[in-house]
This record gives sequence, C-alpha cells and structure tokens, in this order.
Amino acid sequence: MGIFKAYDIRGLVPSELDAGLAYKIGNAFARFLGAGRLLVGRDMRVHSEELAGAVIEGMRDAGTDVVSIGLASTPMTYFAIGSQSVDGGLCVTASHNPGEYNGMKLCGPGARPISAANGILDLERMCAESIPTPTKLRGKLEELELLSAYADHVASFADMDGEVKLAIDAANGMAGYTLPAILERVPKARATTLFMEPDGTFPNHEANPIKERNLDPVRELVLAHGSHLGVGFDGDADRCSFVDEAGHTVPPDLMTALLAREILAHCPGSAIVYDLRSSWVVKEVIREAGGVPVKDRVGHSFIKATMRERDAVFAGELSGHFYFKDNFTTDSGVIAMVSVLNLLASDANRGRPFSELVQDLRRYHATGEINFVVEDKAAAIALLERTYSDGRQDDLDGITVEFGELGDPEWWWFNVRLSNTEPLLRLNLEASSAALREAKRDELVGLLGEPEA
Repeated sequence: MGIFKAYDIRGLVPSELDAGLAYKIGNAFARFLGAGRLLVGRDMRVHSEELAGAVIEGMRDAGTDVVSIGLASTPMTYFAIGSQSVDGGLCVTASHNPGEYNGMKLCGPGARPISAANGILDLERMCAESIPTPTKLRGKLEELELLSAYADHVASFADMDGEVKLAIDAANGMAGYTLPAILERVPKARATTLFMEPDGTFPNHEANPIKERNLDPVRELVLAHGSHLGVGFDGDADRCSFVDEAGHTVPPDLMTALLAREILAHCPGSAIVYDLRSSWVVKEVIREAGGVPVKDRVGHSFIKATMRERDAVFAGELSGHFYFKDNFTTDSGVIAMVSVLNLLASDANRGRPFSELVQDLRRYHATGEINFVVEDKAAAIALLERTYSDGRQDDLDGITVEFGELGDPEWWWFNVRLSNTEPLLRLNLEASSAALREAKRDELVGLLGEPEA
C-alpha cells in the first residue's frame, strides 16, 4: 500500500517519506487548496520537525503564507485551523504507528477533513509531477503559540460538581504535551499520570490504546491510587480508551452510548452518529434518550461529513474517536475525557462508581474486532453475500448482514470490511447471547480462515 491513504498520509521514514517528498506534499497541498494562508502543527516524533519544516518550505514556495504552531496534538491542530483565519492546514504525525513512521493529517477550511475522496489522491498525482518553479512572491512565515488558547478551549467543556480522581497514561505521546495546561484549568480533576514525557521513540509501550495490553499500565495505576477511572491516549491524542475503577476496559462503543445519553439530556432530539461496527446498544440507548441514531461507515472523514449533514451534536467510533459539534465537528480524546469527568462528578452520579454507570450498557455479546489476512478479499466478500443471502444485507462499508431485531428472543449481526490502513479483512460480530456469538463466530472463521494472531 502507498503512503497516500484513505484518511491521511502515512509511511516509513525515510524509505517511504522523507523531507523531499514532504516539500512536494506541502507545495501540492497549497496549490490544491488555492490557499493564501495555511497552518502547520507537528507531533514529537524524531523526524517531525524536519518534515514539518520541509512542508512549510513547500507551501511558501507556492506563494502561501504559513502559520507554524510547532508542537501540537492532532486535536490542537484542528482547533488551531478552526479558530484561526486560515484556508486549512495539516499536522505532521503518524498517530499510533511506531516511531519509525510519520505522516500528515490534512484539513481544509473550518477543519474539514481532506481524505482520499476529496483530495489525498489528487495530492498523490500532483507529487508525481514536476515541481513548479517557486513563485516570485514567496509566502510569509508566522510562528504562533496556541497551547494556552487550546487549553482554555478544552477546559471550557468542563462542568464538574465535585472532584474526580483519575489515572492517565499519555503513552509518551502528544497528550503529555497538552494535558498539563488543561489540567491546571480543571482543578477538580485530580490526576495521577504516567509516561507524560513526549518521546517519539515510544520507550514504554505502543501508543495504541485499543490494544488491551497497552492499557495494562493505566489499569495498574488506577488500582494503585484508588482512582475513579483511567484513560489511555494514542500518539497524537485524538483517540483514547477508558477503564473503570476496577481496571476493567469500557469499550468505546459503550462509551459512545454513555456520553450520548448525557449529551441528549441537554440537547433533546438531536442526531448522534455512530460507526456500523458499534454494538446495537448504541442505537438502542440513543432512541431511549430521545435522540436520532445515525449509522455511518468507518472513518473520521465520513463521520464528520455526516455530522455536518445531519447537524449531529456528537459521534463515536469503535476505534476510540469521539467527535463534538462544539469542537469544530472534530475528534478529541481529551474532550472525551473531560466529558466523562463531568458525568462522574455530577451531583446525580457522585459516589457512584464508573462500573455502575456502564453496567446497564453491557447488554449484548460482541466478539470485538477480529482480523484476517485474506488474499482475495473481493472473493471472500462475495462468498459471505451468497452464504448469508437470507439475512438483511447492506454494503455501506464492506458487508453487513443482520438476522433478527432488538427485542427478538435471538438475533445476531456481523460486518466484514476491508481495512483502510492494512492488508486485512476485519470482522465484528454481535449476538443476543454469548452462546450464539461463539457459534456464529466459529461459523465465520470457518469461511474466512484462521484469524491473525
């Protein structure tokens, strides 16, 4: 797979992405947008400063003025693009990938995402062409410090009636850079922290909180300090995962349901977007709370577009992305954390453990995401279409097949989709009972082959 992917640009440094290509991307991006002014942030990876510098030079040689905000998480860059007078921008980051990777997440005006569907493939084509001669009037460079303004913005979401003890694992990523200023502004959040020093080599563990083993350090921290909850962040701080006071993981789809219920109490009748891999409890809770559930395909560019189309106030993905209308319709792990703190600290919930708040959401039985290395993906999808032709099928993202409805004595569903970042098929399956889940899981494995270890 090339470095120009469905949602971003990402590859190995320097074999796939180096300063020369970064310059071309910056130049092409400026020309593609016809931009007069762009903004650039970067994460803490060892090559991010060099790559960001090359991007900026490419933009300036296209005649575009550049605002450089230096070190920034991806959500901080979104905030900067949304709040400043710019035509778009990007963050140099490879998110949760290991330290030898780097890349870019790109936005147009108002922090609207640039994806393969609306620009990334154009950039790939433009980068393969000759670089135009630099313009006679080179773009200006402005350096801007926005951490304080960003911390004020995130803290504005806090509304805590009481104190909450929490444990945080920043995974040596960008949450470690932004959180200290934010926590200063939210004094009722009593945090114990771990791996807060930004380090692009990720010396302690992989910065991917969706993998259960990467939550072990924050579990231990929760238990050691008697915290009410724990939060683990990914490398660029746009995603997070939660554990309760006993160290048990609260899956992101259950977090979507929990936060949706609270948000709908303040925004009755609003639309809430969720990705199609999520438990059926999500749409059930949204309806129970008087909201409008909107199922969407996987990926931040699709989720953000649907939120704007439906005027949705909130969205959540199984990958741990949580989106807020009042945050320029972008995702933020830190604002998700603050939202959970508000919930736990409310007068209505004070003294109730986190596990109790999510207990009624653990209604159904999911497999979690199971990956398969499949040579002929189209043939595998076609086989599933034929095998399960008696179910309700849709092709919004891969294939989803449903049998039965909520409220039936028995029901189950599955989705199989192509990964947008790896050469894999991904299976998610849920059922009304654990026994049915296991039986149908084994059935799908028999068709798709042995799961990836």
